[in-house]
Amino acid sequence: MQLHGLPFPGREREQAMLAQTIADLGRGRSSVVTLIGRPGYGQSRLLNLAARLAEDQGFRVLRAKATPGERDVRYGVVGQLLAPMEGLTEGSLKALTGHGPESRLPGLTELLRTGRDRPTLLVVDDVEWLDPASHRWFGALVRRLPDARMVLLASGTGRLRPGACPLSTAPQQVITLELELAPLAIRDVAATVALICGRPADNAFASAALEASAGNPQVLSEALRRFTQRGYAPVAGRVPELCAITDAVGGEHVLRVLGGLSDTAVAVVRALAVCGDLLDLALLYALAGPRAASEPGLPETLQESGLATASGTGLRLSRPEARSWILAEMPGEERAELHARAAEFAYRAAVPDEDIARLLLAAGPVDEPWVIPVLRRTCAAALRAGRTAQAIACLSRALEEPLDPAPRAQLGLELAAIEVLAAPEAAGRRLAEIIRTGDGGPGRIRARAADLGLSRGDDKALRRAIADVLPSTDGEERVALAGLFWLTESDGQDDTDLIPDGIPPLPDDPICPAQAAARAWRLALRGDDLPTARALAQRVFTVDGSAGALILPRLTAARTLLLTDDLDEAEVRLDVLHTDLRRRHARAAAAQVLAVRSELNLRRGRLDMAERDVAAAERSLPRSLWHRYTVPYLMAARILIALENGDLGQAGVLAAASTPAESREGASWGYLLFARALVALKQDRMPEALELFRATGRWQLGRGRINPALMPWRSMAARVHDTLGDHGEARRLTEEELALARSWGAPNTIGWAQLGVGRVVREGRVDRLREAVATLRGTPARLAYAGALMELATAEFDAGNPRAAAPLVAELFSFVIANRSSSKLVARVRELSECTGPSAAGGRVPHPEWETLTEPEQRTAVLVGLGHGNREIAETLSVTRRTVELRLSGAYRKLGISGRAELIGLLRATKGGGTGAA
Repeated sequence: MQLHGLPFPGREREQAMLAQTIADLGRGRSSVVTLIGRPGYGQSRLLNLAARLAEDQGFRVLRAKATPGERDVRYGVVGQLLAPMEGLTEGSLKALTGHGPESRLPGLTELLRTGRDRPTLLVVDDVEWLDPASHRWFGALVRRLPDARMVLLASGTGRLRPGACPLSTAPQQVITLELELAPLAIRDVAATVALICGRPADNAFASAALEASAGNPQVLSEALRRFTQRGYAPVAGRVPELCAITDAVGGEHVLRVLGGLSDTAVAVVRALAVCGDLLDLALLYALAGPRAASEPGLPETLQESGLATASGTGLRLSRPEARSWILAEMPGEERAELHARAAEFAYRAAVPDEDIARLLLAAGPVDEPWVIPVLRRTCAAALRAGRTAQAIACLSRALEEPLDPAPRAQLGLELAAIEVLAAPEAAGRRLAEIIRTGDGGPGRIRARAADLGLSRGDDKALRRAIADVLPSTDGEERVALAGLFWLTESDGQDDTDLIPDGIPPLPDDPICPAQAAARAWRLALRGDDLPTARALAQRVFTVDGSAGALILPRLTAARTLLLTDDLDEAEVRLDVLHTDLRRRHARAAAAQVLAVRSELNLRRGRLDMAERDVAAAERSLPRSLWHRYTVPYLMAARILIALENGDLGQAGVLAAASTPAESREGASWGYLLFARALVALKQDRMPEALELFRATGRWQLGRGRINPALMPWRSMAARVHDTLGDHGEARRLTEEELALARSWGAPNTIGWAQLGVGRVVREGRVDRLREAVATLRGTPARLAYAGALMELATAEFDAGNPRAAAPLVAELFSFVIANRSSSKLVARVRELSECTGPSAAGGRVPHPEWETLTEPEQRTAVLVGLGHGNREIAETLSVTRRTVELRLSGAYRKLGISGRAELIGLLRATKGGGTGAA
């Protein structure tokens, strides 16, 4: 059988049974047939098919459709059914139209009388909406069908509601059929696709069509028609377009179904769309309104409609994607109010914070004390899970609640710390606004806002904001703001930048941590008075080094200690600061700390730890989100690490990478210039390297950065001058750097300057290099020390003194074993060891199984041979003590020895304590 000239895939069985029913009607057999299924399952199409078949055979066909709007109209459906029929008495007509006295079962007698002479098909759609009078009327008709040549064909949306269909009381003599329509199967979907699209679908497309339409024939057919009209083919590559179209068609279907429900049922569906299955049925009804709990059969009605299904708590939407369509039909204010009420119910029901927050995000202000704590907790959980956008949304929503100025500013500060990760410009504007409008109370909110932004590198706008409010502030906050202002002034402003009126001068011996950090950093930049700079930097942590203290003063103080050669203390302070910032979710500032710590580890020769810190810095804050003033510092660190690794190609790529034009204005630009100069030097592009080193010097000196501890651009430029034949300029630059280094007084800076002199002098080179080695030996700057050892060993060889070079090479072996040194350094040490011979190099471990040890096992074993304990080895290699123990156990097993004593004896049995394991 066909409908409108087309087959109806998936409904072949029902079509055949309806055809048989019409044929039986022609033979005088009465019957009652009901089609039950969810909306869109094809009931109306099948009813129309049966009606057409009956009309084609000359049968009388009377039709009616029940609707929710006519449910209170007496005999509304019966009136539709009998309106075309001839032979109705005047009394029946008046009773059916409501203009006459009430008549019992009007028109039923006339229908039965005429039905004996002419086969009649009665078609009634959506019988669940029968008005009570029509309901009784059809019940009476069914009981009288044995005496008539008549078939009653009805449709409904389910069998769950008791008494919803009046056809269940048919006499035994009447054939009764109930056909329950199921969703389409995959083969039916494939047939429908082929029918409408004009070509078969591939399996992926058919499966996607089934999933998107949930097997609803009406939704599927309409979606495929629109799909075909757009010229698409039913192939897997067009599944996204199909899903988008089906989603729209499904939404329209949902709205049509909603239009057929009662107001109370619609209210419940909307409540489900808002809160899903968060609430049990009682709370859901309370949210929907006072009539929901009293409407009989409401859960069954919603399930029959296909909009809802049973869940553990009561009900949930059958298709969650319908939520947006259901709520889109509501006025905005009404929708927001429903979400607010749902959030209140959810909070009372102890629903998880994240679900309550989801409701609050779509609600207007609730003005309840629990709202902001819930949003804050959800924000923290979102940050831990890496969902930055959700965290920002939660705090943005919290700011919509009625708040006093101080809590509002605190929330804004927390939000800005997170916005840096997604919308840094917005974070900067928010912080500047907090600085200008903060309450100036004991919480120092203005100072904290300025500190948060400045620690990211955003100085110009925030400095202006600080300058604007400083005249109107007092007390501790005024002192802190002034210190932060001077910190940025000393770090990135040139001489043309005028200091605004109203900025308090920076004291020589400040107590405030921010001002102490600013004074210490100024001294360090100029290379003046190292003891005072160190004492002021240490004062920052002594006065206010606790968790939650200002960020930028602590970071600047740690950088000052880096320049004073107090690397141990600087490392501890950076570790504590990083832990504090992670707890506070200040990821931008944490990234800055990691970048500084990578410089510290580079100075110490711990290349692996420097690499980890730079990688962690970019994980904490992707490079695209770094401030334009600070990203050069990160890039410089990556270039230096690549150079130390011997990866000149990677260093070249990084050096050639573009940076924002505004980066030249920031305090980190000089670091990138210096790193680019080193790359040019390694690539033997001497003129370019010289120009970059001198550009570094001009940039540094133009900002009052005289101290060679920052970067030894003079001695590096001198090397290029020396290579190009300008020995006088080379000597002048190195002597200038050495004088400045001695004025500063840090042994590492002095040793590096001495190394620079030793590299370019014509006479007494070995003596100068020995001075450098002696100076650097006791410093924590191990990378500079290793470089000095290398230069001195090479000079000894060049001077024909290999016996003097031998102990230097042996010491270099110890260095590369204890540190994961660069491949470049290891290769150079191997070359030198070949020149010194086995005795000078310290020999080789004779054990035949030594080469079976992994590199980590060899490093750990050699450190044992050098006399280190497990704890010290763990700290040196940046691993746990348990890892050290496991590595040693592996070494014992492979070497066939029983423990530590035998390992030490084995290694010490060879000259050099086993350093040949390098």
